[in-house]
Amino acid sequence: MKLKKPSLPSSSLLCAVPPCLSQIRLPYRLIPRRVRVSSATFANAKLVTLRNHAVNLHIDYYSMAGTRHHDESPSKPNKKQKGSRNPEKSLLINLHSCSKRKDLSAALALYEAAITSSDIRLSQQHFQSLLYLCSAFISDPSLQTLAIDRGFQIFDRMVSSGISPNESSVTAVARLAAAKGDGDYAFKLVKDLVAVGGVSVPRLRTYAPALLCFCESLEADKGYEVEDHMDASGIILEEAEISALLKVSAATGRENKVYRYLHKLRDCVGCVSEETSKTIEEWFYGVKASEVCDNGIGSNIELLRAAVLKNGGGWHGLGWVGEGKWIVKIGNVSPAGKCLSCSEHLACVDTNEVDTENFVNSLVALAMERKAKMNSCEPMADFSEFQEWLEKHGDYEAILDGANIGLYQQNFTDGGFSLPQLEAVVKELYNKSGNKKQPLILLHKKRVNALLGNPNHRNLVEEWINNNVLYATPPGSNDDWYWLYAAAKLKCLLVTNDEMRDHIFELLSNSFFQKWKERHQVRFTFVKGCLKLEMPSPFSVVIQESEKGSWHVPITSQDNEESSRSWMCITRQSL
Repeated sequence: MKLKKPSLPSSSLLCAVPPCLSQIRLPYRLIPRRVRVSSATFANAKLVTLRNHAVNLHIDYYSMAGTRHHDESPSKPNKKQKGSRNPEKSLLINLHSCSKRKDLSAALALYEAAITSSDIRLSQQHFQSLLYLCSAFISDPSLQTLAIDRGFQIFDRMVSSGISPNESSVTAVARLAAAKGDGDYAFKLVKDLVAVGGVSVPRLRTYAPALLCFCESLEADKGYEVEDHMDASGIILEEAEISALLKVSAATGRENKVYRYLHKLRDCVGCVSEETSKTIEEWFYGVKASEVCDNGIGSNIELLRAAVLKNGGGWHGLGWVGEGKWIVKIGNVSPAGKCLSCSEHLACVDTNEVDTENFVNSLVALAMERKAKMNSCEPMADFSEFQEWLEKHGDYEAILDGANIGLYQQNFTDGGFSLPQLEAVVKELYNKSGNKKQPLILLHKKRVNALLGNPNHRNLVEEWINNNVLYATPPGSNDDWYWLYAAAKLKCLLVTNDEMRDHIFELLSNSFFQKWKERHQVRFTFVKGCLKLEMPSPFSVVIQESEKGSWHVPITSQDNEESSRSWMCITRQSL
């Protein structure tokens, strides 16, 4: 019997459901699915969602709904249904679920079922997910053997299927090989990946299994070979890898390598972990360390001091200094930078001369490039004019980001550029200067002209200009380049709260830039009109090597409070 089309009120949703079906609680599909309704209609209507459930009801939905909707054509099946019937996609979803649950057995069962099925073709993603899961269980004693054996079987099938392993797959198998004690195979995997080239390139995690495996097995030369390969690939070591190389070098009595990795820690890490500090302590307490002498370099004080100055302070890098046994103490450093164990004052380490010069040159190049790209109708002064001016007048101890200071906390109704704030910073720095030197203010010319047009400000601004305390950056220029260049070129302080995270600063060497900011940036606040300058720390929290041959090593603390931070103080008995 043919069902009659029920009459529906114009204000309701299309819901052609016979009474017998409306009593069934199972959900059905609403036909047609796409219905345009107004918000008023939707508010007054009862929404009934009908989906096709696992019940075989022989009903002509379209005869009830009227005309067949164009999306319900058999030639255009539901995309979600089609995706759910894809066995490869279903397998990948299930493998990801196993990874989240850390269920290795279930993943291996899925793999076994997949390789025996003619309907599933395993892809790189399937193999990658399986290999990752196997590598995640290498530290589980109960499943380690299974994970390693099955991991290699899966990898062999991957390669035999003609699928090239990517970086993630190679990393997982390298971990399996290292867990098995086969550092050679772990290293071979990485070298093969580099040889193939292409989009997938090795990362630190790809090399780490081979390097750590060689270090643990005291195969120092092979560990150094991995490091050389990493260096050629542009991979930078982190603390775990440097500490492992330091430990194997100490264990095999290679004092020059120990010296080198101590400086790598200084350059790349700063504060060391408790584990690394124990490795350092064991070396200095060892017999080999006490036998190491300076071969006469310790008597050349001028050479050592010149090297320390060239490097920016805090280290000379010329080799071991002094002779005799070492004394290792764990202590603290005063807020002024005095070691409370040996009374030596720690240095405020600056960037070295070569890196600083490269930094300055890169700033000039970027400033010139910006000028070349400017399409402003107003002529723009060449950046070289400022370079010449600074060369002539550049006897400053501090550079001021004028706009940043003058506009600080001025985002209120009557707020504007605050010249008194800028004046307060100028006076404070002048009073702090041992040589009573004025700082240099960098401010955009448009801002300077506005200040000159104000009778209340004109005299002070003119005085600054006449005394070379204020330089107006030209129209169309970015004053950021000017104050940053001046501070870098003169190796002086930079007063600004600018975090320097804009894209223009991203073009600079990040590791160097961060070190430079720590040493040169001065932040400020105004609390109820009172200025407070946050000067750089009087000493640097990094490994330091003195010209006397002593070492000071900061240890990572949980609260990062400098007053409670522990330092290793390492000196010779002869000092």
